[in-house]
Formats: sequence, C-alpha cells, structure tokens
Amino acid sequence: MIPLIQFVVMVVELYIWVIIASAVLSWLIAFNVLNTQNRFVYTLGDMLNRLTEPALRPLRQIVPDLGGIDISPVILILGLIFIKNVVLIGWLAPMFM
Repeated sequence: MIPLIQFVVMVVELYIWVIIASAVLSWLIAFNVLNTQNRFVYTLGDMLNRLTEPALRPLRQIVPDLGGIDISPVILILGLIFIKNVVLIGWLAPMFM
C-alpha cells in the first residue's frame, strides 16, 4: 500500500509542475515573448492546455472574475498540496508510528 501512495504523491507533484509550466507559458505567450506560430511552442502549449484545462475549467466557473487575473491555477495547486500533505502523507504517518 505504501508504494502506491508514494506513486500517487509523485504524480500529484508532477501535475503541480505541469500547472506551473502551463501558467508560465501562457504568460510568455500573452506578453509576446513566445510566438504561437512556432510549431514547437504551439504543440507544447496545446499539450499543457489539454493536461490542465479539465481540472481548471470547473474552478474558473466558481472563482469570480478578477479583471483578467486568473487565480484558478493557484487554487488548484493549493488543493493538490492539501491532498498530498493531509490526505496522502497523513495516511502514511500512522503506519510508521
């Protein structure tokens, strides 16, 4: 059971990094640092969008509009950290006591 929980924790941590990469890439595209006419940038952005959008879309419907600032990735990251630390790692703590 412990290796399964460790694997889920690793997947959650990896998904947090995917969310951060998606947010940074969207900022770089919005400020015209990167051009989506570049095939690699477009493919990377599309891949990150397909990975993060299913989790972010429900949050965007709940979170109020803050005038162009999207805080849904921050809320999702905080939720994933809560799940990782409290639920998953907290589940492991009693096994070692």
